This record gives sequence, structure tokens and C-alpha cells, in this order.
Amino acid sequence: MSTETYNNPLITRYASKTMSEIFSEQKRIELFRKLWIALAESEKELGLSISDEQLNEMRAHIHDINFDVASEREKIVRHDVMAHIYAYGIQCPNAAPIIHLGATSCFVTDNADVIIYKNALELIKNKIVSVMQQLADFAVKYRKMPTLGFTHLQPAQLVTVGKRACLWLQDLYLDYFEMEHLISNLKLRGVKGTTGTQASFMELFDGDGKKVKELEKKVIQKMGFKSAFDVSGQTYTRKLDYNITSVLSMVAQSAYKFSNDMRILQNMKEIEEPFEKQQIGSSAMAYKRNPMRSERLSSLSRFLISLPINTAITASTQWFERTLDDSANRRIVMGQAFLAADAILELYFNIVSGLVVYPRVIKKHVMNELPFMATENILMESVKCGGNRQELHERIRIHSMEAGKQVKMFGKSNDLLLRIKNDTAFSCISDRIEEITKPEKFIGRAPEQVTDFIKKIRPILSKNKISDIENNIKV
Repeated sequence: MSTETYNNPLITRYASKTMSEIFSEQKRIELFRKLWIALAESEKELGLSISDEQLNEMRAHIHDINFDVASEREKIVRHDVMAHIYAYGIQCPNAAPIIHLGATSCFVTDNADVIIYKNALELIKNKIVSVMQQLADFAVKYRKMPTLGFTHLQPAQLVTVGKRACLWLQDLYLDYFEMEHLISNLKLRGVKGTTGTQASFMELFDGDGKKVKELEKKVIQKMGFKSAFDVSGQTYTRKLDYNITSVLSMVAQSAYKFSNDMRILQNMKEIEEPFEKQQIGSSAMAYKRNPMRSERLSSLSRFLISLPINTAITASTQWFERTLDDSANRRIVMGQAFLAADAILELYFNIVSGLVVYPRVIKKHVMNELPFMATENILMESVKCGGNRQELHERIRIHSMEAGKQVKMFGKSNDLLLRIKNDTAFSCISDRIEEITKPEKFIGRAPEQVTDFIKKIRPILSKNKISDIENNIKV
């Protein structure tokens, strides 16, 4: 890594080696060459004068790309695709006359991009499943543990730790289906020529439109796809880029919500992210355990969430059959969107797989609030013993106000249950107060909801490859 020039932190610090390689120039130009071979093979199969010798020569040089030759040539011609056609031709002198025959630059650039995006989306989908598996295991383990639920960030009714984890899991579950839909509907740009009319290929095949249609079909199949866009200008519609970044943004939104929840939970000392033995939380405050991974997750997610507006602008400002103002922008935005999504899921997995839960702190917080939540149950049980509802309601109101005052004004513990227990108006249930106010009685169907939901997602976890998270997180 150079220390004298800018290094993209998505590559040097955050994203996995696998994702970085997918977007490498090596992989991209290899795809250019595979596309040129698929085109030449298909043209030969449909009757053009292309020899096996030429094809074999091209096949022999898919991987040993002479980047130095291409780089020097681009300085002269100022055109990257033409430079690589020239460099390929230097290695394949017999095939040079038929490389890129009838094609426009976007035949290789756009088709290669879609293939790269498909490979990257598959990796992202697998990493979503890996995080889902971790969350599912966590949710099952803690499905019965009562914890304070919050609305407006104010204590509400009880939920369980596992039920809350299902909220995080459900977001990724929805992202998974959007990702699957996107991947299954990806199309190549196809073999369309300079402005999408296939005029150059009509010329090559002497006006035989059936052969031109067959040519596109053959190339698409050779590249592992089922279809191409029905129509295009010089490029495929840039709305595809918007669709891709939008789905990646959804993943970031899910991660952002989780990371914010984690930061709050760590502040409450209920659940903490992993913390290395030698990790330093603060350069000044040695005692601190900052939620730095969750904060980084928020930071990366914010970046990715911001990208769809960029691709939306690009899609909406393409003139007629194309303009080149998309090119430099796409080189930056699309690769970085995937690198960010990859980094986010690597980090998400890292955090979830090492969560530390503190049951006693969770219970302490529950018991600080539960007395207020339990008053209706106490009231109903007292009425069953023959008490007067209106009189008992007033007694509970008075006790609640006084207990709240002790907590808020004097920082004391919530003694509402003790006050009720010592009040003779509630003598018929005083020996059952602890039983009536057990936290487990206030979590509704939360444990069953966890069980039911995990059953629903099990088929996804079992049918998909669990990705090897590279776990290269730099704390």
C-alpha cells in the first residue's frame, strides 16, 4: 500500500479481498476478452469467415493481459477500449482483424459491468444469509429473556431480547428477497451496435435479421445469461444502476437501524459489541469501551444510503442514445457501492457473532419500570378478591406518583411494589405481588413469535450458501 498517494479506505480498510477482486481491472479485462471470444465464436457459427486458429489464439490469452501495452496505447488514442483491442491484437496477431468485429465499445463495457454486478450481488446475497444465520441463532437463544421495549425511546411494554433481534432479522429477510428478485431479472446489454439498432451486424450478415437475432442469443447464452434488454441506445438503461444501488441501500438501511440500536444498548450496558483484549476505547479515557464497530457500521451505511440519488440523476440525464457524462461517475459510484455493502455486511457479521449480553443489567432495567406497567394486573387481581376498583385505582395512582417522585427527584429505586404490598387495601394479594409481577407474564407471545419467524426463514438459510465472511475487521 502506497503511503505517498491516496488509498481508498473501502479497499485498504473495510471491504473484503473477494469483493475487491471482483471489481479489479484484471477481472474486468478478462471479461472483455471473454465477450470478444463469445462474439467471434457466434459470428463463426453463423457463417462469417473466422478460423479455429484465430479463436484458439484468442482463448490462449484471456488471462495474461498486457496492461503495459494497453496503457501506452491509451496515451496515444485516448480510448481505453480501443487500447485494449490493440493490446489483445498484439498478443493475437492472426485474430487481430476479427476482434470486436461489428461491435461498439459498450458491447464489452456494459455487458462486462452487468456480469461483474451479478457476481458481486451473489456475494452480497450470500453475506446477507450469513448475517441472518447469526441473528437467527441469537434470537432463538434469547427468545424468552424479557427486556424493556421502547417507543419514542421511552419505556413501553416488555419485549424479549430475541424478539427485538427478529426486527433486525426481518429487515435483512426483506432485503434478501429484493436481492434475489434483482439478480434473477438481470439482463445483459446484448449485441446491439452503436446506437442500439444492430445496423453494423445487419451489414456483416448481408441484411439477414434472423442471423443478427440469433447472434445476440448465442452471445448471451455463452456468457451465462438468459436474456438481454429488448432495446437499448448505445448503453443499457442506467435505471438498472439505480435499481442496483437502491437494493444495496436497503441493506445499508437495515444495518444502520441495527447499529443505532446497538449503540443505545451499549450505552445502557445491556448488550455490547465485541471488544478485543488489547483494544483501546479512547486515547484520553482509558476506561472507555466505545461501540466503535457499530459506529463504523453507521458511518459506512450512511455513505451507501446516499448513493442512489447519484445514480437516479445519471439515469435521468442521459441524452437520446447516450452521453459520456455517465462514465467517470459510474466508475466511482458503482464499485464503491458494492465495496461499501460488502464492508457493511462483514462488519455486521463480526458484531453479531460476538455480542455480549448482560442479563442482570437487563433485569435491573426491567424491574425499574415494570411496577408501573404491572399496576393494571395488580388492580384486576385485587378486584377479583372483592376490592372496589375505583378506590383501588386511586390508591395505585397516589402510590405511583410518589414512587415516580422518589425515582426522578431523589434518584432512588422504584419502590412502587413495596408501597402497594404494605397498603392494607391490597392485603388480599400482598403475598402474591411477586408472582403477579413476574416479567415473563408481560412479554405476550414474543417467544412464540420468535419461534414461528425463525421457522419461516429456515428454508432460506438451508438452501443458500453461507458465505465465508473474511472477518478482516480492523478494530
